[in-house]
Amino acid sequence: MPENSPNGRVTLSDFYQRVRSQTVSLNERISYFAAGQPLTEEDLRDYLEDPLAALPPSVEPLLANTTVLLVPFLERTNGKSGGGDPDSVLAAFEAPPEGRDLRSLRWADGERLVVALAIDDMEVAEYHYELYRHLASHIAASCPEEKLAGYLGTIREELSNHMHGEVDEDSWQRKQQLLRRQTGATRDSKALREYARQSFVDTLTLYLHGICCDIDVETGPRQLPSRYLRKRLKLIREMFPPPSGYAVFPEELDR
Repeated sequence: MPENSPNGRVTLSDFYQRVRSQTVSLNERISYFAAGQPLTEEDLRDYLEDPLAALPPSVEPLLANTTVLLVPFLERTNGKSGGGDPDSVLAAFEAPPEGRDLRSLRWADGERLVVALAIDDMEVAEYHYELYRHLASHIAASCPEEKLAGYLGTIREELSNHMHGEVDEDSWQRKQQLLRRQTGATRDSKALREYARQSFVDTLTLYLHGICCDIDVETGPRQLPSRYLRKRLKLIREMFPPPSGYAVFPEELDR
C-alpha cells in the first residue's frame, strides 16, 4: 500500500496513480500490481496465470490494455456500490465495517481498463468469477453489433417460447424489466437490446469461467433450463473457441 495513507486506506484512484509505474507485465496487454504481501508462485498461478491462459485467443482483439489491482480489501465510502467511481472506493488493509465491503470495481483510465479486486476475503473461485465478469463486460461493449446478431436471435427465440429464467441476477432483472414494459418482448427496442447485452455478458462470464475451472451451474427457480443454456454456450463457443487443450462441455474432456 502506498505510504502516507491514513489508517492504511486510500482511494482507489489515488492508489492506482501511485502504483501505475510499478505494475508487472504478464503479456502485451495485461499487467498487475499486488498490495500487501508479495504473491507466491501459487498465488500468481491462481489469481492471474491460470485465468488469463484460459481466455480464448479470439477475445484478445476486443480487450483493452488492462491493469489488475490486487488489494486486501475494498471499502465503499458512500454506502452504495461505488458506481464505477474509484474516487468513492477505498483500497484498505483492514476489513471494512459491515455492509461497506466491495468485491471488485472496474473503470477506464483513458483507453486502459483497470480492474481492482479484494482478495483477502474472497475464495479463488469467486475471484475468477469477478475477474471474468469485468472482462466479459468489456468484451461485450467492444463487440460489433453484427457479431452479436446470432445471440440476439437466440434471445428472441427464448422470448417467443416464453422461456423462463436467466444465467445471473443482472440479466434476470433486465429480463423482468423488458417483460413488464412491453407486450411484444421480441420487438426491436432499447429494452430488448439492453437485456440481450446483459444476458450476453452473464453467459460469457459463465463460459469463460467454465473454460478455466470445473464449475457447477446452480439450479433454481430463476435458472435458465439446461438445454437453452447449452445452446447459448455452444453459440459463444463458435464465436470464441477455447484455447487448444481446454474443454467447454463434459464430453470434450475425453477427447
